[in-house]
Amino acid sequence: MQTLTVDLGTRSYPIHIGSGLLTRMEWIVPHIRGHQIAIITNETVAPLYLESLKQNLTDFQLTEVILPDGEQYKTLDELNRIFDRLLEQRHNRTTTLIALGGGVVGDMCGFAAACYQRGVDFIQIPTTLLAQVDSSVGGKTGVNHPRGKNMIGAFHQPLCVLADVNVLSTLPDRELAAGLAEVIKYGLITDAPFFDWLEQNIDKLLARDEQALTEAVLRSCQNKAQVVAGDEKEHGRRAILNFGHTFGHAIETHQGYGNWLHGEAVATGMVMAVDLSVRLGWVQPELRERTRALLQQCALPVTPPGDMTQESFLALMSIDKKVVSGQLRLVLLKRLGQAVVTSEITQERLEEFLHMVLTELSHQLQTS
Repeated sequence: MQTLTVDLGTRSYPIHIGSGLLTRMEWIVPHIRGHQIAIITNETVAPLYLESLKQNLTDFQLTEVILPDGEQYKTLDELNRIFDRLLEQRHNRTTTLIALGGGVVGDMCGFAAACYQRGVDFIQIPTTLLAQVDSSVGGKTGVNHPRGKNMIGAFHQPLCVLADVNVLSTLPDRELAAGLAEVIKYGLITDAPFFDWLEQNIDKLLARDEQALTEAVLRSCQNKAQVVAGDEKEHGRRAILNFGHTFGHAIETHQGYGNWLHGEAVATGMVMAVDLSVRLGWVQPELRERTRALLQQCALPVTPPGDMTQESFLALMSIDKKVVSGQLRLVLLKRLGQAVVTSEITQERLEEFLHMVLTELSHQLQTS
């Protein structure tokens, strides 16, 4: 097992990474200060791992909330199911919520913890690659709104994160690939040697080699923890973690939550962000081709949906959380491993870029 620390002073917490950790309650129990626990999971994960977790927590008053599985259920209505259950079982302010699942479960459990009785403790046990390397770390919690992804939420840090790479053996191939998109992101924005390592080891990751997966989760969490420690609530540098997400969230919202997985939309969004960086003369075209090739090896999409227009992109991007005083901030690359947040891209330049991208896509579709 490897342990990292997200350094946030008195609210610092560990990330434990390894195999077989789901039954290692010595890493969980010390963080639980009351006698009540609510495990929040979903219909897919519960049959696989809920009993394994519960059998090691028999000394506590246990409540379970099993949510439907899918991004389309990341809503305020489903969030209320958590509150209803906590109130029915009379959970008090010393209760601890445990998120057992992927990014949707983790975000909703964390947001419920941030709100219930004005804030209670929670622990992350992520069961997807995307959640292990991204959403379980950093304290971003929330739900979607029909007009925009993650537009309702709060910053609320977990007490610890337990990333068991063994659970990735039951992850569908499509979900594994979606997680790899976020792994690749770290190489692009902060860690050029990691990007090189990913190019050399992508086949091992796709084959679920335990050692390779552990290294990928470790390196990803190291990169994210360092960024979060320096800017917990995204007033500056933390925004680089949204690389590819402004374009990606527009795609995800337009297509309808759950039709494109988050990682699939981010993959296309990253290619678009690298492409814009190339067209601005900030990076060489070779990096765009390397990025596209690595994502394609994971069977991830690298072009926007054919039914998206310039107008639909602009409308959805205009309500992105990175819009400040009416000005959209984009995360782009100055070079491999160095991302920047910029407000220098004018509306006209953005419209021109989207027109070129979508025109090229239309031509490709017509000739294919």
